Amino acid sequence: MTLPNKRQVRPRETLNIRIRPEERSLIDYAARARGTNRTDFILDAARRAAEDEILGRALISVTSKAYVEFLTRLDAPAKPNKRLLRVMRAPVPWKKMG
Repeated sequence: MTLPNKRQVRPRETLNIRIRPEERSLIDYAARARGTNRTDFILDAARRAAEDEILGRALISVTSKAYVEFLTRLDAPAKPNKRLLRVMRAPVPWKKMG
């Protein structure tokens, strides 16, 4: 009797693409730098791009009253609090400490 896996591994399908040698070399270099293989690198990048595209098209519907309240809060200056003051006083990394 075998125990069920927490995550079922499904076989992958094949996806063929045409690619220029210099693009393949660039992808291979980046995949090695990340410590992964070409296939996983490309799938990860394509998945992230697909998710970004879909999320970028998300539509949120609200009432006109809620929209006005949202804009009012966006336009209002931030109210000082300990956390905000700490962040605003922190040294910025792009300026050298002299």
